[in-house]
Amino acid sequence: MTKTLWQSPAIVLLTIGAMACCTAAYAQNQQNQKKPAKPEPTAQALLLGQFGDWGAYKATPAGKKICFALAKPTSAVTDPVGRNRDPSYAFVSTRPAEKVTNEVSMIVGYPQKPGVDATATIGSASFVLYTQNDGAWVKNAAEEAEMVETMRRGAELVVKSVSSHGTKTTDTYSLKGLSQALDKVAEECK
Repeated sequence: MTKTLWQSPAIVLLTIGAMACCTAAYAQNQQNQKKPAKPEPTAQALLLGQFGDWGAYKATPAGKKICFALAKPTSAVTDPVGRNRDPSYAFVSTRPAEKVTNEVSMIVGYPQKPGVDATATIGSASFVLYTQNDGAWVKNAAEEAEMVETMRRGAELVVKSVSSHGTKTTDTYSLKGLSQALDKVAEECK
């Protein structure tokens, strides 16, 4: 059953963040491309299904379909301990109008240190993420499909980053249900 997510203020913020993250991820090749406009915060996101720790969602900001799999970390550690930050999330997004499929991105929850890359580790595989504001994306776009396939087979994703104030963060995400969520996203956003 499809469910409208606008029933909770936290979900509204999560959805807006997801759409902003998905659109902002397009900036990955910003040296050669114009940045897209921010999505309208009034767009609705629909839960397509919850699969383990990952939800599959669909939204249509500005009339353009976006589908994404989303998860919250199962563990979030800061060094020094107890630093405040906004919630963090992992996304795998598909935007058919832009011909983007399975784009990996993170919202880390605070501005990150400029010029300092983050890392994503799945088992023994490691991927470099470039950072901008509170987001992180796969630095080498040619590795994105490999990262998604590694995530599908893996048990957990560990993302390490550094805030603009020097706080080191380690977010751990369960990958349980990711494959099913991505399959649902692919089915919905052809």
